[in-house]
Amino acid sequence: MNMIQIALVGIVVVLMAIIFKNSKSEYALYISLAGCILIFYLGVGKLEIIISTIKKIQTYINLNENYISILIKIIGITYIAEFSSNICKDCGHTAVANQIELVGKLTILATGMPILLALLDTINQFLTA
Repeated sequence: MNMIQIALVGIVVVLMAIIFKNSKSEYALYISLAGCILIFYLGVGKLEIIISTIKKIQTYINLNENYISILIKIIGITYIAEFSSNICKDCGHTAVANQIELVGKLTILATGMPILLALLDTINQFLTA
């Protein structure tokens, strides 16, 4: 599905949510949540392209598979944090959304530490050689 179709799905979901917001606000939330899940599901296909491209790059140059898995985990953490944060913001819970974003950033930092350590180790080897 191309970006225009996904954008149209998003616009239709928003218009439906606006219609229900005045009369049945809980339905507007459910419609919005269902639309977010649908758009996320449609976008997962793009992740498959990215992962296959990363694997192809890995065949050209010698990359540690652990680094690739860390990169994929970081991408997943980013999507989950952004998705859940936006849902909380839509419900009017900005403080909770900000905490989700903060914990997402800290989780990304913690997940990427092995890559940082490997980079520092490589720099140290160049400096001591």
